[in-house]
Amino acid sequence: MLTQTLRTIFRRDLEQLKKELDLYEREDRIWYVEKNIANSAGNLCLHLVGNLNDFVGAELGNTGYVRDRPLEFSATDVPRSELLAKVDETIVVVDNALHGLTPAQLEADYPREVLGQRITTEFLLVHLAAHLMYHLGQVNYHRRLLDAD
Repeated sequence: MLTQTLRTIFRRDLEQLKKELDLYEREDRIWYVEKNIANSAGNLCLHLVGNLNDFVGAELGNTGYVRDRPLEFSATDVPRSELLAKVDETIVVVDNALHGLTPAQLEADYPREVLGQRITTEFLLVHLAAHLMYHLGQVNYHRRLLDAD
């Protein structure tokens, strides 16, 4: 079933996000930006956590999460340990929210418009998995380019 596949992918990629953050030799470089690289790995991490807690946790898991998207891109110097804890919490939230989804819920419209249109919950979840992978790749490149001395 698609929900099990998505649970596996979200967990795998969120765990990889934690590994990427752990691989920074200099913790301050998690927040470094240079030239045309506008988003730090820390901001990308906060963005992914906020995105998944909003679209999956709050909407599908009824967690009550309230997103502050501007803060995801303006916060700086959040300790690595706090970022890792936020990712761990997000893994649990996403897994719990997806665990009980039925095929009928996946085929139904997502409860709110996304990007100005109505889409199915299934479409949104696949989109969110691709969004996570996209930004995970950015974090990987950020680390390899900007963490080196």
